[in-house]
Amino acid sequence: MTVDTLGWPIKAREFSNFLMDSTRWNGFEFRDDDIVISTFSKTGTTLTQQIVSQLIFDGDPTVYGQAESPWPDFRLTPDAAERARAQTHRRFMKTHLPLDALEFSPKAKYLYIGRDPRDIIWSLHHHQMIMTAAGREAFDKLGDGEPQPPLPDPDIRAFYNGFLDHPRPDSLWSHVRAWWEIRDLPNVLLLHFADLIADIPGSIRRIAAFLDIPIDEARLPDMVAHCSIEHMRRAGADDPLMNQVFEGGTQSFINKGTNGRWRDVLSQAEIDKCDEIAARELTPACATWLLRG
Repeated sequence: MTVDTLGWPIKAREFSNFLMDSTRWNGFEFRDDDIVISTFSKTGTTLTQQIVSQLIFDGDPTVYGQAESPWPDFRLTPDAAERARAQTHRRFMKTHLPLDALEFSPKAKYLYIGRDPRDIIWSLHHHQMIMTAAGREAFDKLGDGEPQPPLPDPDIRAFYNGFLDHPRPDSLWSHVRAWWEIRDLPNVLLLHFADLIADIPGSIRRIAAFLDIPIDEARLPDMVAHCSIEHMRRAGADDPLMNQVFEGGTQSFINKGTNGRWRDVLSQAEIDKCDEIAARELTPACATWLLRG
């Protein structure tokens, strides 16, 4: 990890694939209270966006956090950075970029979410399986970055083993490793999906404290209710991009939100394979956090 003399990460390269383009962040003017939710795909981004939206909008039941959270590097929303510039409320933006390809600002506060890789793979398989032909065509028409991956193998065990045996460049492991290395910076908070869903009220309080947002305790039960899967599906039902890209739109995109669905599908050797790779790729403390929270 490259850092400056004060220990802040320095962008070292541009990153481009079918989904993301790091140049979309170039020249972005950060504000002193900006929030950036940074994740590897399928780790709890949407839930975290919803929690932050409830804190910023004081428990508003009509708010769907993803819709209020620009994603500048996403190729299908080329106006995202401009939309962020126009926002007058406290901004919370999203990115899936590797840390060394991200414009990191000391002004912003960063939330990074981890998740057991087996749960990530299960969620990613669903995500890719429900993509519409129109959604895939939209990415193809962009003609930028590397080609999007082919349709996934419907056999989730084959998909799982392929993910682990043939990691793509800028793998999950390097993504996590970079953020783990800067976890002690004062503007970085590492969260884990298992901890988020185990204690939503506690997670809201922890995130609020990090973001210096006071909580009206009388509204906390409503905030918790507005972070449920059922509520987020209702609030995001009319999201046009979700309806274009995914069969069933937000109803399908926001899936089960549960962990451990792989336990009755994978063999013990396949389960252990993930632990073995994590032990090889990460420090013991980082591997323990990623796998268990």
